[in-house]
Amino acid sequence: MENRKSATNTVTRNLSEIAAPTGNVYESTVIIAKRSNQIAAQVKEELSKKLEEFSSYADTAIEETFENREQIEISKHYEKLPKPTLIAVEEFLDNEIHYQKLNQGE
Repeated sequence: MENRKSATNTVTRNLSEIAAPTGNVYESTVIIAKRSNQIAAQVKEELSKKLEEFSSYADTAIEETFENREQIEISKHYEKLPKPTLIAVEEFLDNEIHYQKLNQGE
C-alpha cells in the first residue's frame, strides 16, 4: 500500500463537504465505506504476505526470538498506519475515488 500523509486519529468533518460530490451524505458515506473496505482488504493481504515468511517452524529458541522480534516490528508498522476509513475519506474529498451512480429504474 502506498504511503499517504493521512491523519492517524479521528478528524471532525463538515457533513456538507462530504455530501457535496453526490448531493447526499448517505450516498457519500456508502462510497467511503466501500473504499475503506477495499483498503482494509489490501492492507490485510499485504500484512499476511509479510507474516507468511515467519510461518516455518524455527529450529532453535534463538531463531524463534529473532523471528518474533521481526514479526513484532512488522506488526507495529501496520498498527501505526492511518485507519482505512480515514484514508477513504481523504481520497473521497480529494476526488480520487471513481464511482458510478446506477439509475434506480433499471
